[in-house]
Amino acid sequence: MGSSAVLSPALTMPGTDFGRYCGLRRQGGWYVAQASWRHGSNAAAAVSATGIVRATGLRPRRIPEQEARIVPVLPDDDRLTLPPGAAAPKLETTLSIEQLLAIHEGRAGMWVKPSFQRKTKIVCTIGPTSNTREMIWKLADAGMNVARLNMSHGDHASHKKVIDLVREFNAQAAANVIAIMLDTKGPEVRSGDLPQPIMLKKGDGFTFTIKRGVGTDTSVSVNYDDFVNDVEEGDTLLIDGGMMSLVVKSKTKESVLCEVVDGGELKSRRHLNVRGKSATLPSITEKDWEDIKFGVDNKVDYYALSFVKDAEVVHELKDFLKDRGADIHVIVKIESADSIPNLQSILDAADGAMVARGDLGAELPIEEVPLLQGEIIRSCRAMGKPVIVATNMLESMINHPTPTRAEVSDIAIAVREGADAIMLSGETAHGKYPLKAARVMHTVAMRTEATMPEEQPPANLGRAFKNHMSEMFAFHATVMSSTLGTSILVFTRTGFMAMLLSHYRPAGTVFAFTNDKRVQSRLALYHGVRSLYIPFSDDAEETFCKALAILQKRGMVKDGEEVALVQSGRQPIWRSESTHYIQVRTVHA
Repeated sequence: MGSSAVLSPALTMPGTDFGRYCGLRRQGGWYVAQASWRHGSNAAAAVSATGIVRATGLRPRRIPEQEARIVPVLPDDDRLTLPPGAAAPKLETTLSIEQLLAIHEGRAGMWVKPSFQRKTKIVCTIGPTSNTREMIWKLADAGMNVARLNMSHGDHASHKKVIDLVREFNAQAAANVIAIMLDTKGPEVRSGDLPQPIMLKKGDGFTFTIKRGVGTDTSVSVNYDDFVNDVEEGDTLLIDGGMMSLVVKSKTKESVLCEVVDGGELKSRRHLNVRGKSATLPSITEKDWEDIKFGVDNKVDYYALSFVKDAEVVHELKDFLKDRGADIHVIVKIESADSIPNLQSILDAADGAMVARGDLGAELPIEEVPLLQGEIIRSCRAMGKPVIVATNMLESMINHPTPTRAEVSDIAIAVREGADAIMLSGETAHGKYPLKAARVMHTVAMRTEATMPEEQPPANLGRAFKNHMSEMFAFHATVMSSTLGTSILVFTRTGFMAMLLSHYRPAGTVFAFTNDKRVQSRLALYHGVRSLYIPFSDDAEETFCKALAILQKRGMVKDGEEVALVQSGRQPIWRSESTHYIQVRTVHA
């Protein structure tokens, strides 16, 4: 493979052939490029620019060097010309690769917009402000990949309406199909109803009781009968994850007497936590089982299982789904203090994880949350399982049209750490600016991805998928994609090979073609995967050509672009079980 093939299309301008004029030397994962540029044949010398260019056309990450120099060009060599409308540089002027590309784009700015597609997926919670046909279509256009149904709110009728609307969208979607995630309520401890909000002030006394129907200025019911047994004198009680806090002073058989430490407005049905403790309720409540059955009947793609404490509850749910013949993957929400000691066994049992930072930060010291987030992401990445970072990502946009700078950094950190998906909760469920929140998340994620270094091979290469031959082919296809700057095409009946390729984070997009619509929607959660439905014919070549034609028609690949086609996986398609293929093809109109 020649150097020019590596740099094209990243540096090619209209009417130019940088491949003939680039001197390259490799430094680690980078190519140091020198490009000469002159205008027509009316010059005996031309400007040269040097820069460091990542070897991929899909992730244009550039670091300009400090120096540039003049190099001679033969007078009769007129193959290299300026883009239309660009002014010829003066002799002795030096331009960086960034400046050349800015002229090519017809504008100058701090960075050049990447041509690749966003790889980190976006989960949007659907609620009162977003449960209409119009809003779901607009959220999908803004970047939504997964629609989350929060079973803590609404009823089955309202959630069924959302499921039907998402299915309607998927039936006519060109490529961006949306997965459906049902998030169980779990064993939440909540306060009861109040006739009107109560203002709690520091030093005030306030009582929580297991008596039903209590709602006064000084006392309110709790929906958990063992609440009194779970708390002790001196415990810190948090309301809504720490928006208000109280310290337990004493207790009786039916009531817990507290003193307000951090006050605020207490409304009906607020979420309660005890710092450092988890409720002794079962992880799957009776309501959860009813919601799970609702999910089976409506064939959702994922369950997000709340307050998982150990692996047993995951096995219990999977056994139930197996008995029902339901092909639904289980995402465990890591949000309780009890889950941390059992983290590895929980992740082993699950199909993926969600870092639910709200309750996690309420039950554990808040400074531990970012450390646990990184650990959970690394563990899931090592196991080849998707991981979602959730809670408070753009919390201020519930009421304001722009995010805080800290929230923007929070999104960027989750993307850099390798999360498959990032999630919006109240921002899109009941916030004032759901579309703006989704667009902010999309833009920040894509901008961050454009500057990320090339992925290193996972340390557990050969172990995550039990030494299946497909793992080696996925790894080498990733190396090929990252070196050539190509997208990857894979054909799958189960989604296994697409998930495997996602695990290795190739530079190019993974276009996963499947003949199963359930697999198509499930793959919407996986990093870097764009899933498309296509009937598989008996003729492999016919299916390959049809798939390339679909991508070209939708503008996902261009004429002359190279793509890597992978034939591997647990279920052979158009090959024998012992044969695996990787081939590079050039797209032709």
